[in-house]
Formats: sequence, structure tokens, C-alpha cells
Amino acid sequence: MISEEHLYAIALRECSLIGDINFSKLVRAFGSAKLAWEKAARELGAADGIGRKAVADIGNTDYLRFAEKEIAFCENNNITIKLRHLRDLPPLLNECDDAPAVLYQKGEFDHALKTVSIVGTRNITSYGKSFISTFFEETQSCRYCSVSGLALGADKEVHEQSLNFAIPTIAVLAHGFHTLYPSKNRKLSERILDHGGALITEFNSSRKPDRENFIQRNRIIAGLSPATVVVETAFGGGSVSTATFANQYNRDVFALPGKITDPYSQGCNQLIFQHKASAISTVKDLIDQLGLNRPEERMEELFPYSALTVQLTEIQELIYGCIKEHQPISLDDMAASTELPAYRILPVILELELLGKIKTLSGRQFTAI
Repeated sequence: MISEEHLYAIALRECSLIGDINFSKLVRAFGSAKLAWEKAARELGAADGIGRKAVADIGNTDYLRFAEKEIAFCENNNITIKLRHLRDLPPLLNECDDAPAVLYQKGEFDHALKTVSIVGTRNITSYGKSFISTFFEETQSCRYCSVSGLALGADKEVHEQSLNFAIPTIAVLAHGFHTLYPSKNRKLSERILDHGGALITEFNSSRKPDRENFIQRNRIIAGLSPATVVVETAFGGGSVSTATFANQYNRDVFALPGKITDPYSQGCNQLIFQHKASAISTVKDLIDQLGLNRPEERMEELFPYSALTVQLTEIQELIYGCIKEHQPISLDDMAASTELPAYRILPVILELELLGKIKTLSGRQFTAI
């Protein structure tokens, strides 16, 4: 139900210098968006860290008129308005310091379901498509919800494969509900809603799909889930920003490694090398690490296990033996134990991780598999 508090929350958030963090400070100080709207300009000292310039717009009736129109738009288009300070947001998203003060939503999804965010490049290759298809096929008996950004390429593949295997999916938009970008995905968005999923956005109906909105949108994709999976991305691709947000929120990040010559694997390889993501060796291993319920059927591995023993190089044997003997072990302790500098150890760690011999834990700790 849309209340008076929704009206003042939308108006307050529309003020030019009131972002999500300042909004939260004001609501904590005054108790509600309505009271913040009425008192903030006069009682400036009540909210720590909020200056006179920041509250200059508060009380402008133009914003109230805008909020009235926005509420009418939402009512006419079956859009639910979620307010963070009323604890309407999904619990994991609400934990993030910069979570949106106002969230607009079409459709519904079960907040009790585990969520998995899966992102990647718009220029997805057959390698990335095969991974996504295999992942959803092997998790079709698990109870969870996928999250992605409704862009072309990897996002589109995530939503479509979710629907193909009857797994609900959430699409996070980078614009208001007055439009749908890219327009090619309009029918897909309708299918998402028809099959128990949702479309969500922090942007009101005046906001177009401007370039900067997509980075802002990515923090919501990361914030909705305990783990983010990066399928394919180039150096500096948008998915790298999603992984960065997930790291900042202390969430797990997994990346699909690839050839160093493949441009859309280079971003994933870099995330792994910089210890910002764990390497995916098999779909089975990923499913276990995500904590999804195991399907009854036997799962085939993305990179099937070979009965042949992998022959390690001398330095790989040294590092692997050190990790196995002292696991878990930090990079510094490894350097002290092997008497090798860290810059020589790091490339070997990546090689061992890609070979499925070790894995990276939080806090730059390493353990043998």
C-alpha cells in the first residue's frame, strides 16, 4: 500500500544533493522521510554530517508534485514502491551501506530463496553460453533465484536459461519503468514477470538509461546475492565493477577462467589473478561453494576430471607442497617457508588454481583441494 511516507520519501530522494546515504542519515535523525522533509532545513544540527548546502532543496514543492506524479504512474502500472527505512528491501540488499533508499519493483519473488547473481559481457561467446546453460541444467532441481541485468549477451542468456529450467529470475534495470532497454528484451521481461520473477530499479520514471546508471545498477546486482558469478568480461568491463561491489560488500565472487588470448576471458583471469574472485574449475564445485541444494541426478563437470595425473613443474610442486603441509596458509607465510619472493609465488598460485589443485579463501589464504 502506498502511503504518505512514500510521497515524502520520493520527494526527499529527488532533492539534488540527497543521495541514498544522506537520505538514510536524515531518516535516522528525524524518524521518517515526512519529518525530515518538514524539519531538516530548520534543524540542521540534528543530522550529523549533513551540511546546509545539502538540505537547501528540501521543502521545494516541485519535488512533492513530482512525487505525486510518480506515485500515480506506479499505481497505473502495477509498480510497487519499496522503502529501505521501512525495511521493504530484500534482506541482503538492505545490509549494504549504499543500498537504494527507494526501490521500484514489478512482479514478486520469494525473499526466502537463495539468490545467485550472474553477469558477463554483452559479447558472450559459445564458451560462456555453454557454461551458463550447463549451470542452469545442473541446478534445475535446486531452490534459488538468479539475478542479472537484462542486458544483451550474458545477462540475456542468464534470464533465458533460468526460464527454460523453471528457475525464477530477477532483472535489475538501469532506468525507470517508463521504458525498457534494450527494447529487444521487452518480450523477455514479460516472460520474467509471467514466470514468478521480478524487474527492479532504483530509478524513477524520469530516468533514462544513461551510461553512468549501469555502473550504479551493478551495485544492486551484487548486493542482492551472497555470491556473484562473472562468466566472461574484458579488461575494465562492466562486470568487473559488479565484482568490485561484491568484494566491497564482503560477498563471494567466482570467475570463469579462459585463455589469456581470449579478450572476453581477460577480465575474469585478472579478477582471479588479483584474488578478487575464485576460479571456477567445475560446475559441481561451483554449486557446492554456492551452497545450493544438491540435485538428485549426477552432475557432469564443466572440466571433467582426467584419470591422468597432472605433472607439476618443480616450482609448482614446491608451492603446492607448502600449501598442503601448512593449509590454510597466507602469501607472506608461504614466502617465508619457501624463501621465494611473493612476485614469483603469485603466478604459480594462479596456475595451481586453474589446475584445480588449490583454492583461495578469504583474507588471501590458500588451501589444497
